[in-house]
Amino acid sequence: QVQLVESGGGSVQAGGSLRLSCAASGIISSINTMAWYRQAPGKERELVADITSGGRPNYADSVKGRFTIARDNAKKTVYLQMNSLKSEDTAVYYCNANIRDPLLREYDYWGQGTQVTVSS
Repeated sequence: QVQLVESGGGSVQAGGSLRLSCAASGIISSINTMAWYRQAPGKERELVADITSGGRPNYADSVKGRFTIARDNAKKTVYLQMNSLKSEDTAVYYCNANIRDPLLREYDYWGQGTQVTVSS
């Protein structure tokens, strides 16, 4: 079984910073793209940022210049550094990873979600 465990959410005032982490564990041969999504109340889940196995990042326009995604392949961990937070960043943030098992089958996995609340 593969698990993604997130940490680092919380409450912060507008303009502040938070760092999210997501660690993968279990029977893993390799990890392809890792990503962060978020879902605000009454809205659909949206992509915040993703990063390829080679380290190439991609960001939603709404977070460009404020958020940074990074990964440590040895630790099977992806990070999201969030700076200059705004009230509209308030959401549950979910980690996602496309993981290849020893039989070369690929599956998408999700973390349990972590709440980020930004107060103005």
